[in-house]
Amino acid sequence: MANRSVIKTDKAPAAIGPYSQAVKVGNTVYMSGQIPLDPATMEVVDESFEAQAVRVFENLKAVAEEAGGSLNHCVKLTILLSDLANFAQVNEIMTRYFDEPYPARAAYAVKQLPKDVDIEIEAVMVTE
Repeated sequence: MANRSVIKTDKAPAAIGPYSQAVKVGNTVYMSGQIPLDPATMEVVDESFEAQAVRVFENLKAVAEEAGGSLNHCVKLTILLSDLANFAQVNEIMTRYFDEPYPARAAYAVKQLPKDVDIEIEAVMVTE
């Protein structure tokens, strides 16, 4: 694909498998799922669910900015949670990172996430 580019930043965790942090095609950016890894240490942030969610949003923010946008350019999020009991807290934390109108979103409880974290989020962003 001629207009496809890989997005990579050291301000978000390096990929831990055969994937890219994000791929940009035209003005659409497909961001891989981010888990609460500290990009400096590649260690899981696990002090609390809030700390995990904040780290995930910070990682997504870094990838969005590297791709030439911001989280407010996101049009779709997919949130994976180890426990839907954390759903209300995700909503509260999300309002710290996004302005209205909010992106479309789906949230699912899953049996397990990589490195036994409690949250993973992937996003689709459209830049201008």
